[in-house]
Amino acid sequence: MKRREFLTVAAGYAGLVVARAQVAPPPHPAVAAAAGPFALPPLPYADHQLEPYISARTLSFHYGKHHKTYVDNLNKFTAGTDLAALPLEDVVQKTAGVVEKAAVFNNAAQVWNHTFFWKSMKPGGGGQPQGKLLAQLEKDFGGFDAFRKTFIETGLAQFGSGWVWLVTEGGALKVVKTANADTPLVHGQKPLLTCDVWEHAYYLDYQNRRKDFVEAFMDNLANWTFAAAQL
Repeated sequence: MKRREFLTVAAGYAGLVVARAQVAPPPHPAVAAAAGPFALPPLPYADHQLEPYISARTLSFHYGKHHKTYVDNLNKFTAGTDLAALPLEDVVQKTAGVVEKAAVFNNAAQVWNHTFFWKSMKPGGGGQPQGKLLAQLEKDFGGFDAFRKTFIETGLAQFGSGWVWLVTEGGALKVVKTANADTPLVHGQKPLLTCDVWEHAYYLDYQNRRKDFVEAFMDNLANWTFAAAQL
């Protein structure tokens, strides 16, 4: 092959590689036509893109089984009711604390919490945020390292299943934990970032080492661009 022909082929191949890199990941197999008004939202990345911190196997089970089941149950429990016509966040707000609507709340809140969790991570994430969010963390926690320590310790302090959150409340940043399906949405707090500390979020990869998982989330996965956009 002549040099000019070789360069032409090489340039074409390089362009193809770049084009493929820019293509969004294909829909997960779990994303299908919803059997009701609430649908499983697509993941913002492919199953394998959070490795080695979250394996494709864990993400596939967590998203494709657990999250999907909450969506399916929500559609089942709201079928034929006025709630079926409401936005998801409104369903969460209207059913919070209503004993006879506990099943609806649990599934609606878990759909919302999980969707927020996926957005709270990105490939190549972690480290420190920048700009306004970093300044606010330094103001309210005394520094990013102090915030990181508080976030990890709060995640470990959540007994059993639940979530650890970075939220805003009353103009200040706070780290809070919620149990089971509970969510800051119903406590007058605005979530910025969350880490799921239910065992199904990490057990296949970390077994009982929750601390290692929350540290990996903070240091390698946290999506500070998303968190800053919530301010």
